[in-house]
Amino acid sequence: MLLTVLLPVLPVQAARPELQIEIRDHLFYPSVVKVPANTKIKLVVINRDPTPEEFESYELNREKVIMGGQKAIIFIGPLAPGVYPFFGEFNPKTAQGKVIAE
Repeated sequence: MLLTVLLPVLPVQAARPELQIEIRDHLFYPSVVKVPANTKIKLVVINRDPTPEEFESYELNREKVIMGGQKAIIFIGPLAPGVYPFFGEFNPKTAQGKVIAE
């Protein structure tokens, strides 16, 4: 009798691009991030302020409240080439930025 063991074949995945944005003094740092077009991105948003902020973008179809001193992971994309603005819902006049997909 022949016994065959089949091992699952796992595809080799390239590391997903990861970007980090900080919120400090109700501002995003950096306020402009460039990402490769047509690629899914892991965006890590760290809130260095003591107060909560909401990462909001109509164009990216994302919104996430990040408590003071906490971080959040937000997946975006794959994005067509273009500019995608985002802002802080709780401080929209100062907390503004954009993602540029190239």
